[in-house]
Amino acid sequence: MADVSHTSYLPAILTFCAGAVIAVPVFRRLGQSAVLGYLAAGIVIGPSVLAVIKDPDAIRGTAEIGVVLLLFLVGLELQPARLYSMRKDILGAGLAQMVLSAGVIGAVAWWFGLSLGGAVAVGLALALSATSIALQLLEERGDGGETYGRRTFSILLFQDISIAPALALLPLLATTEAEAGGSMRALAGLGFALLAVAIIVLAGRYVLNPFFRILAKAGAKEVMTAAALLIVLGAALLMEHVGLSMAMGAFLAGVLLADSHFRHELEADIEPFRGVLLGLFFMAVGMSLDLKLVADNALLLALAAPLLVLFKIAVAASILRASCSSTTEAIRAGALLSPAGEFAFVLLPLGLSLGLLNPQQGAIATALAAISMLIGPIVAKLIDIWLLSRTQAETMDEDFDGAGGTVIVVGFGRFGQVVTQALLLQHVDVTIIDSDVERIRSAAKFGFKIYYGDGTRLDVLRSAGADKAKIICVCIDKREDALHIVEMVKAEFPTVRLHVRAYDRIHAIELMKANVDYQMRETFESALGFGRVTLEGLGLTYDEASLVIDHVRDRDAQRMEIQFTEGLAASLTKVPRVTPEPLIKPKAKSKALTQETREVIEDGGAEVAVGGVGEPER
Repeated sequence: MADVSHTSYLPAILTFCAGAVIAVPVFRRLGQSAVLGYLAAGIVIGPSVLAVIKDPDAIRGTAEIGVVLLLFLVGLELQPARLYSMRKDILGAGLAQMVLSAGVIGAVAWWFGLSLGGAVAVGLALALSATSIALQLLEERGDGGETYGRRTFSILLFQDISIAPALALLPLLATTEAEAGGSMRALAGLGFALLAVAIIVLAGRYVLNPFFRILAKAGAKEVMTAAALLIVLGAALLMEHVGLSMAMGAFLAGVLLADSHFRHELEADIEPFRGVLLGLFFMAVGMSLDLKLVADNALLLALAAPLLVLFKIAVAASILRASCSSTTEAIRAGALLSPAGEFAFVLLPLGLSLGLLNPQQGAIATALAAISMLIGPIVAKLIDIWLLSRTQAETMDEDFDGAGGTVIVVGFGRFGQVVTQALLLQHVDVTIIDSDVERIRSAAKFGFKIYYGDGTRLDVLRSAGADKAKIICVCIDKREDALHIVEMVKAEFPTVRLHVRAYDRIHAIELMKANVDYQMRETFESALGFGRVTLEGLGLTYDEASLVIDHVRDRDAQRMEIQFTEGLAASLTKVPRVTPEPLIKPKAKSKALTQETREVIEDGGAEVAVGGVGEPER
């Protein structure tokens, strides 16, 4: 019996995986969002078509964790400085879009016979937009830094923030409609909810950073991942127990960690779970779409879904156009905001469970939200093609001020600290990546963007903005890790310049083979400077000593080029042995001052020296 219980989950898991790997590539090949692939896969494997999965509600609880993790990642983006710079769009355009859309949709729902509470639930649910779809489309277009992309994100941000009060409002509406005397219990529940929020805020302020600092010192990455899931799911469970949403708890946890040095490490750890579970969530949404209900209400849904999408485009575009966006930007942003959001499938079941909606009303509203998510990205794609074809000349004159990249410095040890001093003097926008807690603390004094994380991981580099950087400076002292970073950056971010610290001469040759833009041996220039001052101490002038040092530098560069070329000709994988060798022929013969020294020299006499200045093989 044990074997049966353990293997009973495998058919469902294999079904989900098969549906995803078949549907998502097909939809991406058609130029559509992966979300559409998940929805379509869910419809096919659900009860309405193949009935491979007969009970979609059985996986909804697990799938909703994907939404929880999505809100946590949204919360991680809510840094105070970023929020302040976006305040007008968030509080202005975001609030106006939510109020107008929810008000009109709710009024139409009330006109169709829904109760006041049910109309509010439907209005709020359908006024929200799909954050995952909009952000994915922006990423695919590479327009996240464009004006319309930033304004779209601001409205999505307000919607995500408004989810928390919306989730708190629906139980109050249900209590008010059910019994007037229950308002005291509702207020008591609200008090418990506020207490839970206060607990999470205090824990985030005084516990989370020291907690992660202790774990970081332990050096176990899997424990950091487990701790991140513990914090997110623990906050979510606490909020669920006081009558609010799990998503709200995760959102608060993310906000409290937005200024943490461990933010991007947490983001990189959570992202794979978020992606898989959010995909599962969309498949669950597709499975819950009752095609028989859609067929029975075909005329209503066929009219309502396109009207909903076009109405939301018109509202968002009008608001953005009135707040000084160009017509093209306003329409493109409105198109991205047109599908119903992920939280429609949280708010509508909540309204159903509270009695604000009857099963028929809830099913039709859910079907309307799902259909809008299917057609919304297609409409956005068509509108984008049409607008770009008509306004090509206009887009050439767009303002790209501030779109320039930054410098990312991987490694903030003794070498990286000196490099960043010059950048700091010129007020360059610098991002530091390091996995050492003490170095992170030191970097905080410089005023840089600081990300705790492993710079050898692609997801950490991507999260830190490597795709938008102008230069990535690799300043770590491990040669293998430096070469690994170079390989990743060359493959994933080919337009970014690479400046790399070389450990020694062999490492420098390897970096030259990897076609980095600039490399420097960590002790070479400092040793030349030391030698110049020594020459001055022997009586040479500064100019005379500098001329000698320049001569040494030129000869070393010539020798490096010879070794680089010979190494490539000999073998693509074999690096020639490098040992110290003088760049000019000495006038005097070396003299051993002791017998032990003479024996050491004679034992090594058979070796062939092909190296450079003062660098033993290491």
